[in-house]
Amino acid sequence: MAILNHTLGFPRIGLNRELKKAQEDYWSGNILLQDLLSVGYEIRKKNWKQQKESGINYIPVGDFSWYDHVLSTSMMLGNIPERHNIGKSIDLDCLFRVARGFAPDVAASEMTKWFNTNYHYIVPEFNKDRRLKFSWKQILDEVDEALLLGYKVKPILLGPITYLWLGKVKGEYFDRLDLLKNILPIYQEVLKELSQRDIEFVQIDEPALVLELPKKWQEAYSYAYKKLNGTTKLLLTTYFDSIEHNIDFIRVLPVQGIHIDLVFGKYNIIDFNSKLPSEWILSLGVINGRNVWKADLVKWFEAVSQISKKRKNLLIGSSCSLLHTPVDLKTEENLDEEVKQWFSFAVQKCTELSLLSNALNNHYIDDITKWSKPIYQRSFSKRVHKIEVENRLSSISTNEFQRMNSYDVRAIEQNKKFNLPVLPTTTIGSFPQTIAIRKLRRDFKLGLINKEKYSENIKKHIKKVIRTQEELDLDVLVHGEAERNDMVEYFGEHLDGFVFTDNGWVQSYGSRCVKPPVIIGDISRSKPITVEWSKYAQSLTKKPVKGMLTGPVTILFWSFPREDVELKKIAMQIALALHDEVIALEKEKIEIIQIDEPALREGLPLRKSFWSEYLSWAVNAFRLSASGVKNTTQIHTHMCYCEFNDIMNSIALLDADVITIETARSDMELLEAFRQFQYPNEVGPGVYDIHSSNIPSIESITSLLTKAIKCIPVKRLWVNPDCGLKTRNWVETMLALKNMVEATKLLREKIKK
Repeated sequence: MAILNHTLGFPRIGLNRELKKAQEDYWSGNILLQDLLSVGYEIRKKNWKQQKESGINYIPVGDFSWYDHVLSTSMMLGNIPERHNIGKSIDLDCLFRVARGFAPDVAASEMTKWFNTNYHYIVPEFNKDRRLKFSWKQILDEVDEALLLGYKVKPILLGPITYLWLGKVKGEYFDRLDLLKNILPIYQEVLKELSQRDIEFVQIDEPALVLELPKKWQEAYSYAYKKLNGTTKLLLTTYFDSIEHNIDFIRVLPVQGIHIDLVFGKYNIIDFNSKLPSEWILSLGVINGRNVWKADLVKWFEAVSQISKKRKNLLIGSSCSLLHTPVDLKTEENLDEEVKQWFSFAVQKCTELSLLSNALNNHYIDDITKWSKPIYQRSFSKRVHKIEVENRLSSISTNEFQRMNSYDVRAIEQNKKFNLPVLPTTTIGSFPQTIAIRKLRRDFKLGLINKEKYSENIKKHIKKVIRTQEELDLDVLVHGEAERNDMVEYFGEHLDGFVFTDNGWVQSYGSRCVKPPVIIGDISRSKPITVEWSKYAQSLTKKPVKGMLTGPVTILFWSFPREDVELKKIAMQIALALHDEVIALEKEKIEIIQIDEPALREGLPLRKSFWSEYLSWAVNAFRLSASGVKNTTQIHTHMCYCEFNDIMNSIALLDADVITIETARSDMELLEAFRQFQYPNEVGPGVYDIHSSNIPSIESITSLLTKAIKCIPVKRLWVNPDCGLKTRNWVETMLALKNMVEATKLLREKIKK
C-alpha cells in the first residue's frame, strides 16, 4: 500500500501578509466586509493549489481562520460571551468583538499562548447557562469550496476535550467538563455533514493528549469519542510532544487513526506501533512544522522504512500545522546561498513530504540524498562554531548568576536613590510605530539615507517621546524604541550568530505577524546595541529612563533556533551577550534596566515532570544577563499573556526588582497568584489592554488598581499598561496614558487620607 502524505495545516496570513492588511483595513473602515471575505477566499485557494502542486495528497481544510482557530471553534459552537453578542448574530463582526473588544470599555476575551508556541489564541469563556448550537458553519463552507475545486479534502476540527481544556469558567463556578454533553451534539452534527460530502477522514486535533492529564480528563476522552464514533473516520491528531505516557487509554478509543509528532516527541516507534490496533491509520509527523531548517530526509527514510514493514495504513506529515513557519523560501532574495540551502519554509516542507513519500514508495533515495546534502555540509561551516564563545561559556562561575545583595537590601538603596512616589507610573517600552518611523528605518536599511541622517531623525522621535512623557507626568520614562523593528529581531541584528529574512513572517495572533530571526551559529556581542539611544534619552530629562532589553529566553524562543545544540546552551550564549549590554548601560548612568521575558513560561515542557530542569536553566539565563550591577541599579522584567500560578517560585527566583505583567483582560485575576505566593518583590499589573482601541476610563483604571492593592502591598505596586504601545496610534496612546496618570494621582490622594 502506497504511503501518502498530508500537512496538518498551512500558513493563513498569505505570502505578503494579505490577511493582516485586509483585516486592519476592514477594522479601520477602509474596505467592506465583502472585500475582506474575498481576500480570505483567495488565500485559501492559493494555499490549496500550492500544496497540491508541491505533491501533497490530502489537502487540509479548516486551517484558515479570521483570528485564531480556537476562536473559530467557539464561534462554531455558539460559545460567545454575552457582552460581545450585542446583535445576537454570530457573524464575523461578532468574532472580532470577542477578539478585540469594543467601545465603550467592553473588554476582549483573554488571550494566551497556544501550548508552548508563540502563537496566541482567544481563551474560550464558559458559562453553564449559555445555550450552545451549531452557529458558525465556516468549516462546511470551506470544505465545499475545496471540493468544488477538485481537491482530495481532509477537514480539520479542534477536538472537544482540548477545546474545553483551553477555556476558563466565568461567573458561577462549575466543572467545564460538564459542557461535553452540550458540545458533543454539535460535533456530531458537523461530522454528519462532512460524512455526506464523501470525506475519507477528518483530522481532529487533540494536542492536550501530550499533557499529563487528570484521570477525569482521560475518562472524558473515552466518553466523547464513543459519542463521535460512526459518522466518518477520525484521525486523532497530537503534536508538540509524545503521547506514550497516555497510550493505555488512547489505544482503546473508538477512532480510526492517530497522528504523532516524531520531531518533538521522543518515541520508540517500533514499540509504539505494536501498542496500536492493527487497523488504525498511523500518521507520522516527520517534517518540523515549527522551525525553518531543512529536514534530513535520508534519516527519516530509514526510520519510516523500518515501520512501514509492520503497518499497512501509514501516512507521513508535518509534525504540526505549518502556520508556525514562513510561507515560501523562494521570496528570500537576500539570503546568501550557503545559508539559504539550509532552510525550508512551508512550501518547501510540502516538497519534503512529497520527496520522502516518493522515495519510500519507489525505494529510490537519490533525490532525498541530494536534498539532505547541505545539512551535512553545514556542520563544517565556519559560521556555526566559534571557539571564543565556547571558552567563555565554559568559564562561567556560580556567582555570575546572582546579584550582590538580596532584594530587601537593594530596595532600600533604590528607594533612596530614585525617590519615586507611591504607585510609580511607567510604560512597558515601545511607543507608537508611525508610518514615518517605519519609512525612516526602511530608507536607512536600503541605503537611501546615511547613518548620520538616520540618527538625527531617530533622536527627534526620542525627544518627542521624552517630552510627551514629561507632559503626561509619568514617573519612569522610556525612549520609545523608534529604532526597533521588533523586540527580538532588533537584538538579533546586533548580535553575531543570527541571519534574517525579508519575508519570513509568521502569525502571532489575529493581524499581528512577527519575522523571527534564525539562529545559525554561536552567539556573541561585538558592539553596544542600545546604549546610544538610552544615553541620549536620559540626557533629555532629569527623570529616570529605563534601558530596554529583550531577555535571553525570549530571544531564544522567539527566534528559529539551531537544532544541532541544546536550547540551554543557546540561552546562555545570549545571556552573556546581554550581560555585557547591561554593564555598558549601567556605566552610562542608565540605572533602571528592563529585561523582558514574556516567553519564560512558553518554553516550559508540556509535561510537568520535565519542568524543573528547564526552569533551572531559564532562570539562570535571566540572572546571568542581569548580574554584576550595583544594588542601586533597578532591574525590571515584563511578562504577558501567560498563566503564572504554577511557576511563581521560578518567577521569584528571577529576582527582578520589578515585574510588570498583563492583567487588564483578566480583570486583575492573575494577581491572585502573586498574592497567594506572597511574591516578595515589586509588581506592575497592567491597568489597560493595549491590544484594544478602547480608551480606558479613569474609573476603570481606578477600579483595577483598587483590586490590585488588595493583592499587593501598595508600597510595592507600580502602574503601567499591559504591554508596549507600538501597535496603537498617538491619539489613543495620549488619551489612555493621561487617564492612567490621572487615576493614579486620585488614588494616591485617597491613600494619603
